[in-house]
Amino acid sequence: MLTVLALLAGLYVLLAVGLFLAQRSFIYPAPRDPGVAPASFERVAYETADGLTLHAGYKPARAGYPTIVYFHGNGAAWPSSVVATDRMVPEGYGVLAAEYRGYCGNPGRPSEHGLYADGRAAIAFLERREVEPADIVLVGNSIGSGVATQMATEIRPRALVLISPFASLSRLAGERFRWLPTDVLLHDRFENIGKIAAVDAPILVLHGDADSLIPASHAFALAEAEPSIELAIFAGYGHDLAWHDVAEIRMLRFLDEIPGALADPEP
Repeated sequence: MLTVLALLAGLYVLLAVGLFLAQRSFIYPAPRDPGVAPASFERVAYETADGLTLHAGYKPARAGYPTIVYFHGNGAAWPSSVVATDRMVPEGYGVLAAEYRGYCGNPGRPSEHGLYADGRAAIAFLERREVEPADIVLVGNSIGSGVATQMATEIRPRALVLISPFASLSRLAGERFRWLPTDVLLHDRFENIGKIAAVDAPILVLHGDADSLIPASHAFALAEAEPSIELAIFAGYGHDLAWHDVAEIRMLRFLDEIPGALADPEP
């Protein structure tokens, strides 16, 4: 019996060590193919504070309209952000489909603080294009919610929109791997719930009640932490909510209702 227990304990330790060492390959299954820039978007490049040159996609806004900075999920790539905003662009919104280190042929390896550096570089790119923070709408889908929330604590954007977000990656990992000491093992935490109250901007959270990857309970937890959040739960939708028209339609309505949302846009 002692031998069996020792063997099981050894296997448990080996599994925990393996997950500890390989966790970022699971968290960031980055597509490597640089892909093709969708029509009407230009492929742009900007440099991070730690010296990486990242390529992303950009469509300038029509005069008087804000620009969406879109942070995609962990298994996607910046062209997917173009699909997720295809109703926004015809309305006049600009889109910076931000990209991460290690994704789509970009150099570097993704990590929580690396993605924050990438987010800052994206915003700095817009500043060089004379797009002010008040004309930026930060949108984060899934793990991108962590980047968008962090950026919203560093600038004062026009709005923050989180789609299928987690309250925190650490909470999600704890729910998924209850038999592991994830608090000790996890490198990257993306503690949205601890930051959301510091965001000085209107916030919209969208989540599907059939999301099996990040349960809608995480959206409710964020709304409980910050009562000013506008929360929309979509019946029957899963973790792919961002690519459904209902999400964009709800985003457009939310942005249109922000006081002074559009300053004398061109016809």
